[in-house]
Amino acid sequence: MEPTSTDEEHIHVGETADGTSVELPTVDILTGRAFLTGKSGSGKSNTASVVIEELLDAGFPVLIVDCEGEYYGLKEEFELLHAGADEECDIQVGPEHAEKLASLALEQNVPVILDVSGFLDEDASDELVRETARQLFVKEKKLKKPFLLVVEEVHEYIPEGAGMGETGRMLIKVGKRGRKHGLGVMGISQRPADVKKDFITQANWLVWHRLTWENDTKVVGRIVGSEYGEQVSELDAGEAFVQADWTDDAVSRIQFKRKRTFDAGATPGLDDFERPELKSVSEGLMDDLASISEREEREEDRIAELEEELASKRERINELEEELRSARNVSMAARQMANVLTAEGGQTTLPTDADADVEALRAKVERLEDALNEEEPESYDIEEIQEKFKQRGEELAGGETVETSSGAGEADNSGSAERVDALLESPSVRVRVEAAIRESQCNEERARRLLDELDGERTAHDLCEAASLPIGDAQSLLDALRSRRLVTRNANREYAFDGEELRRLARGDDPRGAVSELSEQWRFD
Repeated sequence: MEPTSTDEEHIHVGETADGTSVELPTVDILTGRAFLTGKSGSGKSNTASVVIEELLDAGFPVLIVDCEGEYYGLKEEFELLHAGADEECDIQVGPEHAEKLASLALEQNVPVILDVSGFLDEDASDELVRETARQLFVKEKKLKKPFLLVVEEVHEYIPEGAGMGETGRMLIKVGKRGRKHGLGVMGISQRPADVKKDFITQANWLVWHRLTWENDTKVVGRIVGSEYGEQVSELDAGEAFVQADWTDDAVSRIQFKRKRTFDAGATPGLDDFERPELKSVSEGLMDDLASISEREEREEDRIAELEEELASKRERINELEEELRSARNVSMAARQMANVLTAEGGQTTLPTDADADVEALRAKVERLEDALNEEEPESYDIEEIQEKFKQRGEELAGGETVETSSGAGEADNSGSAERVDALLESPSVRVRVEAAIRESQCNEERARRLLDELDGERTAHDLCEAASLPIGDAQSLLDALRSRRLVTRNANREYAFDGEELRRLARGDDPRGAVSELSEQWRFD
């Protein structure tokens, strides 16, 4: 499907009351922002189909977000890709197909019906619409090709009042910024009162079919004029008030012609009807989309295997850490008892049995540390593989990404680090940190290196690499800090200073705790 020039081209959509033909400028239809509304049975969907048929006739593909399964009748006359969740669709798709769908529509001129009526998972449906709109926007920044995105039930995505999600914000972005790149949007709804007013008032062409609900007619009165708000309930089927930037008349009353293709959205009646033979797209396009689905399934299976393996590794690491912590506590108690015996009895050596027990405990600690060292890197290897699969999935679903304002939502790490440094210097906190260092296997210099690197949420593995420490030394210090609630560990096994606890201690809310730490220092050092 190769489009013709849009410079002077128009599409015929109907006529005025005096029989004058009504034609709309193709380029403005393709690249503008439209709002089309009317109650059920007023001719709203027929008008949308007429516009789409005329564009397809002229060789211009469109992408239709079909929320009710109303547009597959277009396949009676045109070759379109009907993509969705139902078996009746040409291909079953999900969010991972968004980039390919946008590519087919824009780069290969394949009209697409994105039928979301069969999705049971609303989040998946929402993500598919959002990512497809995003990909159209991204690609149009380079292609700058006149193209229309049609969105049925637009109030579901761009509601008036609160509740608009990421998909609605993406559609608003297309409406505000898409035109300069060639991307237009037509929003369709039977309830204008439920659609965000900014979207309606910023549209450069609007079609108002019959509306009878008072809240809706009030919208007509506010935007078009009070006389039209009073008359809109009297319009016949297919008749509408039309506003457009490109006309001299403020408002025209138009009778839209009937669409040529099968009305898949018509209310079923008693008469039997024969569903027309529908055209289908080439097998090559279907194979491309099917390969994406198969690859996604394989990668999902592999990710599930890796997650199960990672969970097992983490469970083993937790067991080793707990056993190591207990062994260290026993070993430390033995060392402290040795210090007491030396201080009280003047002994310079321990009894042979006690000395052997201490050495056995030290050997056990070393064995546990070695086992932990073996498990940790393998766990991180699995996480790295998982991350690669996730990145690959994002490439399949996204291709390119829409730029976002830099710095949004980022934490001020430098300021946070300065505040933590100040809290660590407060007497109550410093006493506990020093006690944790003495309890750990780290000397003062190594401990300070690790503390300097603990400037956000970081894993023990990352901290070891950054501070050039053995995992056993680092883990012993982190455990000692956690036991004093100075440090927290999240579900991803990332450590960070507990800012709330540090502030509480710095205020002097726990003076007895500091005395206890000092007492321990006096007794055993």
